[in-house]
Amino acid sequence: MYSQHSIAGHRRSARPETTVEMTYGLACTMCGRDLRATAERPAHDAVPVGHVEGRQTFACRGVCARFASGSADGIAEEPVPLDERVAAFPTE
Repeated sequence: MYSQHSIAGHRRSARPETTVEMTYGLACTMCGRDLRATAERPAHDAVPVGHVEGRQTFACRGVCARFASGSADGIAEEPVPLDERVAAFPTE
């Protein structure tokens, strides 16, 4: 699908600036998409792809996960539920 060379090149290229939402698993680490559900749309299918500050980071399943972790399904870990990630997010 993607060569290791293209994946490594994408990792080195310009990505969205890391945000607090990304470190709490509320936004995709590759494209920056908000992973939380709203009244207009359901929660996006995301998979864990790594860790930052002891928390799992997430990416959209598929291409973003492949670029972030080398696998379209992310890393082999049970994902922290979205409601727990939202509860841990600082509100101030």
